[in-house]
Amino acid sequence: MNDQANSSVLAGNPDERFMRTAIDTARIAEDNGDVPIGEVIVHENNIIAKAYNQREQLQDPTAHAEIIALTQAAAALQNWHLNGCTIYVTLEPCPMCAGALVLGRLDRLVYGCDDPKTGACKSLYNIVTDGRLNHRLEVTSGVLQEQCREQLQEFFAKRRIENKNEH
Repeated sequence: MNDQANSSVLAGNPDERFMRTAIDTARIAEDNGDVPIGEVIVHENNIIAKAYNQREQLQDPTAHAEIIALTQAAAALQNWHLNGCTIYVTLEPCPMCAGALVLGRLDRLVYGCDDPKTGACKSLYNIVTDGRLNHRLEVTSGVLQEQCREQLQEFFAKRRIENKNEH
């Protein structure tokens, strides 16, 4: 193994490392009774924003992890142009969030599992790479896909049991 390959093994895959942080952040949403979706935004290999879904907590339909994190990242960089940033999110963004990523001009989107019901980066739509828009993101999907999917499935299984017990 050459020195470069050896150092990357020691450093770990950055996409997986940042996605693990997003998964950990999603637990906070779950603890607050919200769908466990978490994310981080990275600039120059540093986390500049970290957020989770807060729709239930704030009673705000726009309080998705991505929207909250975009606000944090813009504040951190003191610029709404988030060039040079990568967002790591546990679930494929919805149309609202995908549009916000384009408008924020992030360079890259990395997400864990596809969302066949509302996914707007591959599953239903492909907003973030649509050539008709003024900006496009590089997309990497399937990073720690099983862990992301299991986190969501376990949440909804618990919720179904709780709802069944209430009736």
